Amino acid sequence: MAKKRDLKDQSVDELHAMARELDREIFELRNELAFNRKLEKPHLIKAKKKDRARVLTILTQKQMVVA
Repeated sequence: MAKKRDLKDQSVDELHAMARELDREIFELRNELAFNRKLEKPHLIKAKKKDRARVLTILTQKQMVVA
């Protein structure tokens, strides 16, 4: 995942798209866990959630500056 400084350089639309993509990936990982009771890489759920939090934090910061 991109670092904080790389995320700040992206536009709001790109960040929204990235957040939606991360949501979809987290959903798919959770579904796989529910159906199979096992994941090949279980650490990815936690990592994707952290990445999503980073993206949403940057989005909030950008929206506060504009408002």
